[in-house]
Amino acid sequence: MTRPPTAAQWRVIDAADPVTGRLRGTEAQLAALVRRGLAFRHPRPPHDHFLTPAGHRIREAPEALTATEPRAATESRAAQEPEPAGGFAARVGGEESADAGPARAREVHSAWQGLLELRRMTNPDGATDRPCGWERAHLARAAALALEAAGQPPEGPGTPGYRVRATPQPEAVAVYAPEGEPLRACAASLERAGWQTGEYTEPRTRTRYLLASPRRV
Repeated sequence: MTRPPTAAQWRVIDAADPVTGRLRGTEAQLAALVRRGLAFRHPRPPHDHFLTPAGHRIREAPEALTATEPRAATESRAAQEPEPAGGFAARVGGEESADAGPARAREVHSAWQGLLELRRMTNPDGATDRPCGWERAHLARAAALALEAAGQPPEGPGTPGYRVRATPQPEAVAVYAPEGEPLRACAASLERAGWQTGEYTEPRTRTRYLLASPRRV
């Protein structure tokens, strides 16, 4: 694909829900995005349209329309990009400021339910117990959302908690948390969300951390 979307189509893509990729636009705009492979029409009523993994990638990295970089490099870069302005931002830990309380809990719950729906719609068998393509293309954010939705606290200023960081390994993120029970609780939360984890030690610092990958089967 070399011809970029029209300005009107870009507006539809840019306004997509940042988690589920649900689209709003005219029938002509949505049909054009489907033809380009950037969107799909859900087969069940009300037959809404959603971004495909390719649509999500160009929404956050428009140069992907013309670039031919390997898939692993694209996904690694996408996992480190910030959430679109104005959308829900999963907390990877280490943020300078973070709201808490009932409003945040509602946002996290809504985002997690949206992600489960995205799994149902995009996994070939409709499974919701394992990650989907969007999560594999946004590893850090997907892992952070799974942790926060499970009630694990992210690290904040002067507050211990988890930190999710990208790694050079394909389809894997590192999760740091205080050693002992907090780290084990993060592992259990990720595994319940469909991730596989292993605990490792950094050779230089002797810091314990998790290596987490989205489960495929």
